Amino acid sequence: MEESWDFEFLSHIADGFVSFLSEFVDDWLANDMRVSIFKILLSWLVFSLVAIHFAWKVYGNTVNDMYYRQGTGQNGGTPDTAPHLSGWESAAGETLKTHLE
Repeated sequence: MEESWDFEFLSHIADGFVSFLSEFVDDWLANDMRVSIFKILLSWLVFSLVAIHFAWKVYGNTVNDMYYRQGTGQNGGTPDTAPHLSGWESAAGETLKTHLE
């Protein structure tokens, strides 16, 4: 009983997909303004994605190196805490100054 339900479900999905594709192809072949705008926007999207892909291949390592700068100091990176204290020591070892002090 389960197999017939699965087959009916899959055949219903396949029929819906085939009917969608046939309507899409009919609209694609029509010389309609809506289809022309869709073709232009689709080609722009594909062109943009290809350009981003090639730009990342060329400049990806440079961008990655700029983001993950090595070292500590003014020009070598931005450490989260002072270099002579670890994060736990600075939080527990010293009392924080208040605004009035």
